[in-house]
Amino acid sequence: MNYKAQFAEALQEHLAELSYDSIYQLIEQPKQLSHGDLAFPCFELAKIKRTSPMNIASELAGKVASDLFEKVEAVGPYVNVFLDKRKVGSKVIHDILQKKNHYGDSDRGKDGKVPIDMSSPNIAKPFSMGHLRSTVIGNSIALLLKKSGYQPIRINHLGDWGTQFGKLMVAYKKWGEENKVRQNPIEELLQLYILFHEEAETDPSLVEEGRAWFKRLEDGDTEAESLWKWFREESLKEFNKIYELLGIEFDSTHGEAFYNDKMEEVVKLLEEKSLLTESEGAQVVDLSEHDLPPSLIRKSDGATLYTTRDLAAALYRNRTYDFVRSLYVVGNEQGLHFKQLKLVLEKMGYAWAKDLHHVSFGMILKDGKKMSTRKGKVVLLEEVLREAIDLAKFNMEEKNPGLVDKEEAAKAVGVGAVLFHDLKNHRNNDVEFSLEDMLRIEGETGPYVQYTHARGCSLLEKGNFQAQEGLIDLEEDHTYAWSIISELLSFPNTVKRATEQFDPSIIAKYVVDLAQAFNRYYAHVRVLEDTSKRDHRLALVQAVVLVLEEGLRLLGMKAPKQM
Repeated sequence: MNYKAQFAEALQEHLAELSYDSIYQLIEQPKQLSHGDLAFPCFELAKIKRTSPMNIASELAGKVASDLFEKVEAVGPYVNVFLDKRKVGSKVIHDILQKKNHYGDSDRGKDGKVPIDMSSPNIAKPFSMGHLRSTVIGNSIALLLKKSGYQPIRINHLGDWGTQFGKLMVAYKKWGEENKVRQNPIEELLQLYILFHEEAETDPSLVEEGRAWFKRLEDGDTEAESLWKWFREESLKEFNKIYELLGIEFDSTHGEAFYNDKMEEVVKLLEEKSLLTESEGAQVVDLSEHDLPPSLIRKSDGATLYTTRDLAAALYRNRTYDFVRSLYVVGNEQGLHFKQLKLVLEKMGYAWAKDLHHVSFGMILKDGKKMSTRKGKVVLLEEVLREAIDLAKFNMEEKNPGLVDKEEAAKAVGVGAVLFHDLKNHRNNDVEFSLEDMLRIEGETGPYVQYTHARGCSLLEKGNFQAQEGLIDLEEDHTYAWSIISELLSFPNTVKRATEQFDPSIIAKYVVDLAQAFNRYYAHVRVLEDTSKRDHRLALVQAVVLVLEEGLRLLGMKAPKQM
């Protein structure tokens, strides 16, 4: 039940000056429970009525009523509502126990398709911690969209084309050994790539050789194509190991190379619409009216560019999926590129260009600095995940040696710790890499939330809980129970906000807050002691367990029952 909507309706009866939607948008949730469960600020009305917001609040508080409101009071310019704890507590618990993991679901998306360009590592390079953000942010957004009634389409737009492959071919031909590459492909190819850039600093002719090899690849040269396919296949095998660990699957793995035969159409369409101009031998779309540099479409040597490829991809995705939105989960540094992409599509006359969104994010830093594959300063994601799993297993063996399914639990906690450490930060912030911080069982960490879930599961098992109808008893110790109820009440709206803002950190912060509220309750209330209240209390525990599990799922994490 939406109590915010009920409050808005109760206010609407006495406020002809504002629409229901306006009232609903103005209603807030006070930061402290002592100030009520919902609050309506009267500043907007004061402008309309030309009177004091305190007077308006005082007058409204005497009129607004509902059988679900325990108390309505004016505090300064606010009308504060205290919900009936027993009635509302019972309703929300019943709602969660009935809907289970569907609590918070909505049909807002109306089955609209949303392609999500995410992960997109470069082949022949290791899957580093730097690729983690696009992968896990994109996956969490996909899960949120699905819960909100959309059809997300996860697209792994692999970096499988470009001059870097020409450079790698030069490095392999000069210094590579086939046997070494076959035995340990990614590591060997990475070392060759690093070596190329080191040598190119003193021998610039290597860069030209790299360009020439890439041109051979573009022209269909047999040897160049053979090397490219080999590098691609070996890379995908390595990437898939990581995706399996993360529990992420894709609906499409069309990389950059897929659009090779689709770019001529883009150039032709731009020519037909007289959008191409020449600049120093290259063909560009002028964006000076938007105070932006020109968008490069074709180089002076005839080669197409990144933008051409993304224009072809945007056209292909619109024709294939007829999307309601199209998301690009790509780093902050690509902001200009996506502004240009959108503007070029708008100039081409495509109304759906407005539905393209760059979901930007900050970098993962090591010792405050950006990781760089080119310079060899890189932390490999698979190594981090394996280390996190091993450390989680070691901790479990120390604290709970008799644990069944230790391997699965360690995997859930280790991988979850890495995911949560990333997703708890707002996506536009940079994240400092620290394995030690990730795995802490205290504080705002994945293991803390998972441990709280496991604690709840243990209580349910010990209490042999069976869900039943009836009111939850909140008369005694209601302060701690109500702080949980208040959190549970806000879950559907939290999902809505996280989906609208493409921001998984809203969910991460929510599950921490819910876990903290539950642990305060657990510290003050003997859940299993009083047999007359045990089932009521366990119903509350069950609701917390269900919502924590669903919140973690929306972050791409598992919720083990034992740790």
